Amino acid sequence: MKVKILTIFPELFPGFLGTSLTGKALDEGKWSYEAVNIRDYAFDKHGSVDDTPAGGGAGMIMRPDVLGAALQDCYHGGRLLNMSPRGAPLTQAKVHELAAEQELTIICSRFEGIDERVLEVFGAEDISIGDYVLTGGEQAAMIMLDAIIRLLPGVLGNDESFVSESFEDGLLEYPQYTKPAEWQGRRVPDVLLSGHHQKIADWRHLQSEIVTEQRRPDLWKKYLASKKI
Repeated sequence: MKVKILTIFPELFPGFLGTSLTGKALDEGKWSYEAVNIRDYAFDKHGSVDDTPAGGGAGMIMRPDVLGAALQDCYHGGRLLNMSPRGAPLTQAKVHELAAEQELTIICSRFEGIDERVLEVFGAEDISIGDYVLTGGEQAAMIMLDAIIRLLPGVLGNDESFVSESFEDGLLEYPQYTKPAEWQGRRVPDVLLSGHHQKIADWRHLQSEIVTEQRRPDLWKKYLASKKI
C-alpha cells in the first residue's frame, strides 16, 4: 500500500508507525509513505497556508489555492481522505475497506478546518476517529493507518490474530488470561484450562456478549438487530 500524507508537519511521520509491527512492515515494503509539506505550495515567503474565515469568526482556515495546488501536484487517484471530527466515524468495517486499497492520500488539516471548496473539487471523504477535537489531523491519521496497516497481508504473524478482536464480529473482545493459573487469589476460569476447544469457544463468545451488553449498549443493539436479520 502506498500512502501520501499532506501536512504542515511532515517531520511527525512515521512517528509510532515506524515501530513495532507497523515499523517492521514499513521496512519490509508492505506499505510506504510520502509526507508532503503543504507549505511548499504557499505563495509567499512565509509559507502561509491559512487565512481568516469568510463571514468572520474565531481561528483560521486552510486556503483552497494552497492546499489545492498541493493536491493537484500530489494526488493522482485512489482514495482521498480528510481527517475531520465532522466525518463519518472510523469503524472496523471501514478499516477493512481501506486496507483493500492500493493507494491512499490523506489530508491532515489544522486550524479551524479546510475551505469547503477544496473538498468539493477533489471529492475528499471526511473521516473521524471519535467525537472529540485534536490539534491536528496528523494524530488521527496515524491512528487510522495503524488500524489499516495491521490488516495488510503478512503484517500480523498469525492472520487469525485479528479475527477474534473487538469489533470484528460486532462484539467487544472477551476477557483474556495467561499464566500463572492463580494470582492474588484469582484463578483463570477452569474452562480455559480444560483443553476442550468447543467449550472454550462457547465461553469466549458468551463473555463477548456479556461485556458488549454491559459496556457498549449501542453495539449490543446493533448486534441483536443483525442476528434478527
